[in-house]
Amino acid sequence: MQVLLTIERVALLRRVDLFAATPDRVLAGLAQVLEEVDHPAGAQVMVEGAVEDWLYIVEHGELEVVRSDRRVAMGAGTVVGELAVLDPQPRSATVIALSPVRLWRLRKAAFDEALRSRPEIARGVIAELVRRLRETHQPMA
Repeated sequence: MQVLLTIERVALLRRVDLFAATPDRVLAGLAQVLEEVDHPAGAQVMVEGAVEDWLYIVEHGELEVVRSDRRVAMGAGTVVGELAVLDPQPRSATVIALSPVRLWRLRKAAFDEALRSRPEIARGVIAELVRRLRETHQPMA
């Protein structure tokens, strides 16, 4: 298991759209509460219907998000499960590791604390969620 320094974790967060607008000094606080999680290929990372209160940031590897209406592959620098830190409800999809993956877990309590102290995180999260909502509702080409 490789241990990332805080500066390397900040660089990881910086590549994530959800946190791209957040200053490095704020990301440094978030970086310190991230938990490293590794999964082998084929592992179920999230299960549809499970109630959890964290998101994952993909450091490396590839995931597949499986819903009844579609499948989406996601790789390094993406986030899965972000709605759970905003509103812990049953997961809306199952997420499977297509390759060995290294993920960084951010729990709701740490996320909430960051939002309270740094409103710019909320602005970045809102902007990213709006972008995803628009993408979801665009007609397929």
